[in-house]
Amino acid sequence: MINRDFYLQRIINKMHNGEVKVITGIRRCGKSVLLFDLFYQYLIESGVSEDSIIRIELDQRRYYKYRNPITLCEYVESIVTSDKDKQFYLFIDEVQFTNKVIDKENDGIEVTIYDMLNELKAYKNLDVYVTGSNSKGLSSDIATQFRGRASQIRVFPFSFKEYYSAVGGDEQNALNMYMLYGGMPRITAFSDERDKKEYLTALYRELYVKDIAERGGIEREDLLSDILDFLASQISSLTNPTNIANALSSIKKEKINPALVQRYVQLIIDSFLISRAQRYDVKGKGYFKFPNKYYYVDTGLRNARLNYRQYDQGHLMENIIYNELIRRGYSVDVGVVSDRSNDRNVQKEIDFVVNDADRRIYIQSEFRMDSEEKEKSELDSLLLTKDFFKKMVIRADIPHSYYDDSGICHCGLLDFLLERTQLF
Repeated sequence: MINRDFYLQRIINKMHNGEVKVITGIRRCGKSVLLFDLFYQYLIESGVSEDSIIRIELDQRRYYKYRNPITLCEYVESIVTSDKDKQFYLFIDEVQFTNKVIDKENDGIEVTIYDMLNELKAYKNLDVYVTGSNSKGLSSDIATQFRGRASQIRVFPFSFKEYYSAVGGDEQNALNMYMLYGGMPRITAFSDERDKKEYLTALYRELYVKDIAERGGIEREDLLSDILDFLASQISSLTNPTNIANALSSIKKEKINPALVQRYVQLIIDSFLISRAQRYDVKGKGYFKFPNKYYYVDTGLRNARLNYRQYDQGHLMENIIYNELIRRGYSVDVGVVSDRSNDRNVQKEIDFVVNDADRRIYIQSEFRMDSEEKEKSELDSLLLTKDFFKKMVIRADIPHSYYDDSGICHCGLLDFLLERTQLF
């Protein structure tokens, strides 16, 4: 059992705040263990009795009847009203499995899990926690459906720091394995590489693709599969729905509608399988609608999708850095800055513009900088911002971190991932 203290502390900080705590993230990333094991154990050790914790796991057959939100609400109410002086805790796992129902006793109105959770959180002696694996029914609706009375905690697969705490050994060897097989928690239980590959492939095929297809009402599963392949092959590269549609039209020998591609891409994002990073004009202080970059939530799942055929360490490294920045709670964009020297106007890219309230840092991801030309190209983009925010290059080819004469921090990848070098 890996103690995921980063997330556990976030839950502890939100206890008894009068809101529904919504724990989101891709399926099998450890949400249920975090809530039903780690947080449960914390409550027990804090003196909470077992019968004060109501556990409902909606993906388990014995709890299927509670997929009806009215039945679930009535069951919980019967417990919390039995002793109004006692503090209760409600854990609901995979809340997206609940159904909309018609309340015949109240003019036939449609009732959702949001309605029932809003009703339950009104009980002063009940603290509510739910997990879910689809943002369409959760994070995108939290503000409206819970009327501003919900807290979201996004959980990711193991960070490299968490992964390394489980596997130990040589740091570089561990990073190589992490880059290849990712950080899905169960991966650490396998010693044989074939078992790791089979697990990730089955997880992708039997769980994620089916979930997206079923919950999104997708009719063209072949198109969904092609889009997943395309996005996997294009991590860290700029693209847009029109480009994807054109590429697939050429392959499939049929006209693919960009609007349909955009809808399928959004469904994939809603499943937490990938994230979209927008381009931000550093000087103009505005966003571009297209193109964007897409990153997989886990490099192991991405590699499994491509059957380990396309192993570009530079792109994988950039994907890992993006996930780590998002996991730490930062706002992350892809930066664009204009070079107007020599009577030209050339747009140059900064891999990440990282914001934390009023603080900012510009980051370049570079697997290696083995030539003066390469180094000048990467550093010029940072210097073109002409501001005083911190600038950093994260590199896999240096043994330790240092600052150069321009004040740019050159940070070793391991130092960054193991939090030996602080961003701010």
